[in-house]
Amino acid sequence: MDNTSIITQVANPKEEESISSSQEKGLPLGFWGLQHGLKKHSSVLQQQSDTSLKKSRSRSIFSPFFCCFTNYHVDPPSSQSTNNKTQALPPPTTDENGSPPKPPAKSLLPEVNISDCGKNCVVIDLDETLVHSSFKPISNADFIVPVEIDGTVHQVYVLKRPHVDVFLQKMGELFECVLFTASLAKYADPVADLLDQWGVFRARLFRESCVFHQGNYVKDLSRLGRRLSNVIIVDNSPASYIFHPENAVPVQSWFDDMSDTELLDLLPVFEGLSKEQDVYNLLQSLRVR
Repeated sequence: MDNTSIITQVANPKEEESISSSQEKGLPLGFWGLQHGLKKHSSVLQQQSDTSLKKSRSRSIFSPFFCCFTNYHVDPPSSQSTNNKTQALPPPTTDENGSPPKPPAKSLLPEVNISDCGKNCVVIDLDETLVHSSFKPISNADFIVPVEIDGTVHQVYVLKRPHVDVFLQKMGELFECVLFTASLAKYADPVADLLDQWGVFRARLFRESCVFHQGNYVKDLSRLGRRLSNVIIVDNSPASYIFHPENAVPVQSWFDDMSDTELLDLLPVFEGLSKEQDVYNLLQSLRVR
């Protein structure tokens, strides 16, 4: 197995020439309206907030981005863990007619913790949303994670996105948080151990929990076992939430810009969403602004 296939990432624009027009046209309807609406809503809430957040960037917090996935090999699922940290499920479902598969009889998530009752559920991506990882040495890496591939141990160098610690702690206060990544557990689980020192993630879902749809690993929110009107997905790749674009808060892909303030800028938006009994209402209003 190719060592890079354990991590599902978008391409770094520094290593790619340009975004093809076909990729841009593939974005869900209403996406660009949501970009504008979230920026505007974030600005308003920042002015009203008593907390001290860094000033908004002059550029849009949701600049155009893209996703390019390759067809990765999927390892056989391992036995299910006794806790919620690692849930190995059957291999990703592949639909035949191009439509989302029916939700499974068993939900991906366990019952809601008592401490999370009444909270909305937020599904958070890992790579290029919270961290950026590389098999190439990074001098200022926050973590170095050993990963065994075909009998050989490789070092994965992980950079944390600026303000990710503050972001995760605040999100843990506001929501039932779930890590959902299309990367393999052998890489993502140890990264999450190092990243989430506060136990923010109530569950961790990996590639085995995705649906393989038209060449992409899609995170089907209907399989979580939560009311969709109470679910939000935070992801840098539109392909990941193509089944439920109306539940998405898109974020800009991050690679190594240490001046990035995306996560910090989004906190006022999530503070507003945490108070909604139906997240569709606010997300829809942001799309049409």
